[in-house]
Amino acid sequence: MSTPQPDTLHRFVFERLGVRGELVRLDAAFRAVLERHPYPNPVKRPLGEGLASVLLLTATLKFEGTLTLQAQGSGPIRTLVVQGTHQATVRGLARWQGDFQDGDLTQLFGSGHLALTLEPERGERYQGIVPLEGAGIGAAIEHYFARSEQLPTRLWLAVNDGQAVGLMLQRLPGSSPDADGWDRTVALADTVEQRELLSLPVRALLHRLFNEEDVRLYEPDPVAFRCGCSRGKIADTLRALGPQEVDQILAERGDIAVACEFCNRDYRFDAVDARELFTDSVVPAGMQESRH
Repeated sequence: MSTPQPDTLHRFVFERLGVRGELVRLDAAFRAVLERHPYPNPVKRPLGEGLASVLLLTATLKFEGTLTLQAQGSGPIRTLVVQGTHQATVRGLARWQGDFQDGDLTQLFGSGHLALTLEPERGERYQGIVPLEGAGIGAAIEHYFARSEQLPTRLWLAVNDGQAVGLMLQRLPGSSPDADGWDRTVALADTVEQRELLSLPVRALLHRLFNEEDVRLYEPDPVAFRCGCSRGKIADTLRALGPQEVDQILAERGDIAVACEFCNRDYRFDAVDARELFTDSVVPAGMQESRH
């Protein structure tokens, strides 16, 4: 049997059923996120579920921009943040405290909420918030779609030490000639096992689940870990603070050090760098990027 294609997003549709689907597989992209921090095993599962879910959801967007999933609670995992783009790139992180066992969302996050934020490059920002409840991140997202009265959506997620895989089905708007099509495809997908999601190539998995349905599978898109931080963006943030506050930080610390929590990259600004932030002269972007 062939092996699954790594770091890919596959789109497919059920002809005449009014149902679309996606399968995303993160391998190197997931490991790149895990390498940034020493995540314990109970954190890896919701983090992987969040990464797969965000890529599945961004693939349905009809605009250029980002989608951010943020889960916050009072339990051992305090915060989980995952951001995906229309270009199928993703980044994520989680903050936790103490030693704890794996469990459902309430056991991992305590009392909390899940927020999904859409930020188009052109247009208005939108955010939806639901309670953080269920067996995993997929259940919370399904609850979000049910409460927001959007398209019926179901997710099946699987995570191990080096892979995060997600399957999503979504009912398309409008009527279908097959009135039972949505319920039937969901019932078939409910038979999938985590080991199948993690090990089967997409064609084999779709045949295993939906061999009696007419499924059209499109060419896959690559997915990748990518952090959007840059020295220029940090500089813009410091400019927003204003020269007085920047000078105060320099007086107290000698320089300004900013670390990106998503990728662990450090950015430092000394007094000379700070002066350049507030001058009218234009510094070539290449010089800004190369200074440390």
